[in-house]
Amino acid sequence: MSTEDQKEKLKQYFAKRVTTQARIVLDNWQKLKEADWSDIERLHELQLAIMKLEKYAERFEMKGYHHVTSKLTALLTPFTAQKETPLQIPETVRVDIDNAIDELSQCTQRRTDHPTGATPRTFLRTPVYLALISEDNAQRITRQLEFFGFRALHFKSPEELIHATRLDKPETIVIDVSFGGNKHQGIETIQQIQANHETPIPIIFTSDDLDDIETRLIASRCGGEEYFYRAVDPGQLIERVEQYTHASPLDPYRVLVVDDSRAQAKYVENVLNKAGMIPHVITDPMQILIALDDFQPEIIIMDMYMPGCTGMELARVIRQQDRYHSVPIIYLSAEDDVNKQLHAMSLGGDDFLTKPINPRHLTATIHNRGRRARSLLALMIRDSLTGLYNHTHTLYLLETEITKARQKGHSMAFAMLDIDYFKKINDSYGHPIGDRVLKSLAMFLKQRLRKTDHIGRYGGEEFAIVLPNITETDAKNILNEIRERFSQLSQPAGDVEFHVTFSCGVALLSDESAQELCEKADKALYEAKHGGRNQVKIFRNAP
Repeated sequence: MSTEDQKEKLKQYFAKRVTTQARIVLDNWQKLKEADWSDIERLHELQLAIMKLEKYAERFEMKGYHHVTSKLTALLTPFTAQKETPLQIPETVRVDIDNAIDELSQCTQRRTDHPTGATPRTFLRTPVYLALISEDNAQRITRQLEFFGFRALHFKSPEELIHATRLDKPETIVIDVSFGGNKHQGIETIQQIQANHETPIPIIFTSDDLDDIETRLIASRCGGEEYFYRAVDPGQLIERVEQYTHASPLDPYRVLVVDDSRAQAKYVENVLNKAGMIPHVITDPMQILIALDDFQPEIIIMDMYMPGCTGMELARVIRQQDRYHSVPIIYLSAEDDVNKQLHAMSLGGDDFLTKPINPRHLTATIHNRGRRARSLLALMIRDSLTGLYNHTHTLYLLETEITKARQKGHSMAFAMLDIDYFKKINDSYGHPIGDRVLKSLAMFLKQRLRKTDHIGRYGGEEFAIVLPNITETDAKNILNEIRERFSQLSQPAGDVEFHVTFSCGVALLSDESAQELCEKADKALYEAKHGGRNQVKIFRNAP
């Protein structure tokens, strides 16, 4: 590596440390505002975070950050010596602090956080709390978590951890069973922490020497969701952290309500709205096919007896649509004859609720059926290893987005990624490590792409991404940034670590079919591979 490359790497490393600390300042400012500017302890936490950021900014010669932190220090210092509660900060000073925080937020934003000209937003995420005996292990896991968009705070004593959780409830804690030095002291610490909160915090326990059933039972009883014995695989740990944080909240269920009674339909609609679901009501059963195409429901609720047809007849028509063969259908009716209810369910229904309907019974039924339907759908359309869409469903989504783009006049891109030298990885480190690399790239893509983008495993070590409503420049910039960051991620393999790169080809939609767009992206990927790998290429028509 040349001297210039080394300097650039150091610069990137320092910039990352400053940015991470800046986001800690933003978190603490947010907490102080939530406490209506009256909590002295939160003010001290904010001041300490600002002092640390100011020190970093000065050391790494980052003038923008240093200017803002100096301003914030000057604004806060007159109030940090205040003893009495509640804290009294005048409105004019609060406005000045908010303005300075806005400046800091501008410094912290990545170029991909917001489109050009848009008002920047501050993205705050509750940190993952680490309570690990090994400082080196904690730093290694912290670095890995940061690569996947998580922020971790490491605590050195049970007292520090308990104090921090009283101030802010974390979404996940990773802790050694013996954290604090004594056997089971980490578990005892968690028991104290859980007692301070109405709902339990998901806990990931680790241990180098305790693996007996008694320890595992005690850990489980105080909220232990996972128990890692011996060496902690950062990849597995990050998967679990993602699972137990709210980084990927579940989408609300889309529920189609078919009932000729407007009053009954309105009642069901109100119940579903209050439960956080998305209802769509039709009172004319003859409109069912249009509603299916337009709304694409996950669950269907319909009356048994309607003008023109029965619910059973309508269910048979719905089941003839391949896409809705497994969508749950719940009948609503005043019919209390059990034999008739069973007969109705044998003709395409999944459940039967008798009117008048208890709102709790209705929402519980929908949640139960919805969870199962989503699980079955995931088995059909998702890759079992990475959790991404499989080849067939990715192509279906591509065709769907092409249709939408043409209807709305939007731009669209399709990208194909291929991990470089993947066979060599499998040969050198084994297939389980190769699988771990595939999963880490899948998670990396999910963390960094938009919710509207569709990511699929195209086959083997190839991935495909459908990018709706995006320009060529933005597509290339985003994928290049992901490529650069992923190449810096350390992949553990026993006692050694290695780095992985990928090549990418991108094609922009013009007037071609989905198949032709795939072929163009594939040609661009071929060019990236044969041009030296570890790069993003845009498809260009031959002159």
